[in-house]
Amino acid sequence: MRKLFLMVIFLIGFSMNAQTSKELIGKWQLVKWTKKGKEKNIKEYYKTDQVFQVFKGNGDFESLVGDESHKAKWKLSKDNSELTIIAILMPVKFSVDYFDANKRIITTPQIGTFEYKKVAE
Repeated sequence: MRKLFLMVIFLIGFSMNAQTSKELIGKWQLVKWTKKGKEKNIKEYYKTDQVFQVFKGNGDFESLVGDESHKAKWKLSKDNSELTIIAILMPVKFSVDYFDANKRIITTPQIGTFEYKKVAE
């Protein structure tokens, strides 16, 4: 019973710290990528370690990979559990595994799990 009580307290605490759309706004750097349990080499794959996502308050989104920039739109579900990036009318849905003011982990089965840290713009 005590373990169940502690688990409930933990889950309530986690949901109270859940990121909102407002907290998502800003620049995030990709720091870790795993697929099927294996860590991928970001620098080898992207030819740079400068891989960012930029979320703007008006729903605009920008993916930055080195000197390349790709524009899209974004939206976060009402319960903050799903992030959707819409590029050229093709939505890509990510489950939000974890996030706080400085760290975000998202997953999509096709591409893998991505960990981001928030950086100053």
